Amino acid sequence: MPERPIRLFGDPVLKTVSAPVEQVDDRVRGLVADLLDSVRLPGRAGVAASQIGVNLRAFSYNVDGEVGYILNPELEVTGEKELIDEGCLSVPGLWHKTPRHPFARVRGIDLDGNEIEISGTGLMAQALQHETDHLDGLLYLDRLEKAERRLAMKEVRESDWF
Repeated sequence: MPERPIRLFGDPVLKTVSAPVEQVDDRVRGLVADLLDSVRLPGRAGVAASQIGVNLRAFSYNVDGEVGYILNPELEVTGEKELIDEGCLSVPGLWHKTPRHPFARVRGIDLDGNEIEISGTGLMAQALQHETDHLDGLLYLDRLEKAERRLAMKEVRESDWF
C-alpha cells in the first residue's frame, strides 16, 4: 500500500486521544501496512495512526535501520528529562529543544495478538515517547518549556503551510 498523507498541526485528529485496537481485522492490518509504508520514507523515525487520520492506538517506527510497529502501546520511561532537538512531520520545518527521558519502553501487541516490547535510548527513546504522545492527543509542541513554546507557535503562525 502507498504511504498516506500526514495530517498537519491544526487538524483535530492530532489533538484526539486514540482508541485502543479492540480487534485485529483487515482494517487494522491495512492500517499497519500503511504505517510501515509511510515510515519508510527518508527522514522519518515514526508515524502514529493519528498522523494519517486514523484514531487508533498504533504507530510505526524506523530507527537505525530497525522498522516495526506496535498496537496499543503502553509507555514506561526512566531517567531525568533532557532537552533534545525534536521535530515532527505534522509540524514541518520546525525543530525545538524538547524535554524527553533518556530511556523508554513500550509494551503492546502485534497483528497476531502476541505481546511485544520495544525499548531503547537515544533516538529510539525519543521516537517511542513522541509517537505515544501522538496517540494521547499531544504534539511535541505541548511538551516545550514556556519560552520555547511561544517561539514555536510564532514560527507555526509564520509558516507557509499553516
